[in-house]
Amino acid sequence: MTQTRIPIHIANKRAFVWDVEDLVKLRSQHHICGILVGTLPHLSQQNVFLGVPLVLMPEEAVLLVEKEIAVLVDDPNAYPEPTPTQLEKWMSEQEYIVQRHQALFEGNLKGNKETKASERAMSEEAVRKRKERELRRQQKALERQNSPLDLNSDERPSSTTVSASAAPAGAVASLPVSAENEENNSSFNVIVPAISSSMEWYSPKGRTFTSIESAKEAGVWDYPSDLHDRARCGVFRDLWEQGYFMGGGIRFGSDYLIYPGDPLRYHSHFAATVIDSPISEIRPMEIVAHGRLGTATKKTHLLCGWDDEKKQVSYFSIEWAGFG
Repeated sequence: MTQTRIPIHIANKRAFVWDVEDLVKLRSQHHICGILVGTLPHLSQQNVFLGVPLVLMPEEAVLLVEKEIAVLVDDPNAYPEPTPTQLEKWMSEQEYIVQRHQALFEGNLKGNKETKASERAMSEEAVRKRKERELRRQQKALERQNSPLDLNSDERPSSTTVSASAAPAGAVASLPVSAENEENNSSFNVIVPAISSSMEWYSPKGRTFTSIESAKEAGVWDYPSDLHDRARCGVFRDLWEQGYFMGGGIRFGSDYLIYPGDPLRYHSHFAATVIDSPISEIRPMEIVAHGRLGTATKKTHLLCGWDDEKKQVSYFSIEWAGFG
């Protein structure tokens, strides 16, 4: 039985995967990780935890197409103008989603009344204890202020001493909790609609490419375009075929980080740099820098030399060794 290829949506020469099931399949079956760049609807003001879409490195997209795992889709041109009927149906669905969100929000407010009452009781208890602590602190300050001072001493009353007139005993500022603030602080679940490719007017027919060459001819994709790109694709493919997971290595002065398993479970063992050809020059300072940086980060640095004629990769590892 032929498996359905995973659609890779191409926009501005960048490769995106939108379906969560496809993300799971790529990671678990094909050890392709990519990078999540989508904002979470309920945590939109942070970038620590991200969601779909998944952005693939160009090497990952090329590998998946050449291995007949995925196809490239010209995404901007896969959405023709919708008919009035299709547009009206879509707008009614959006209105239903908004109404459902409102109903969930109101139901959540009613269900949390008892919880909020107990929280208010706890807050009142905390305010009472804070007032008692403030009262004791002010009493101690007054006692220090009224205590006799040695005039021959260098000690003087502190200019920041709290006086009875400035802060009456037991006076503590507290902000009342209004009903409006309670409503604003309430949380509820957000329902995210299906991916846009499920729209009725979505039509990738004639905009799907099963090879890199056909996508290049259509102007949808242009990678690899030179010797350096071909070297990166060749090295990536060779390491992938050996069962490794790869990720970007820019933070460690390399092209890739190489993991023995899923990056969520393993640290990377190697930092890899791609060498375009066997006759490329490498400065001695580069070798020293790679070796020392790799050792400092507990990794072995790999120099991956690509032979474009033989389509082969040769590897040299660099480790810093202390002498003397």
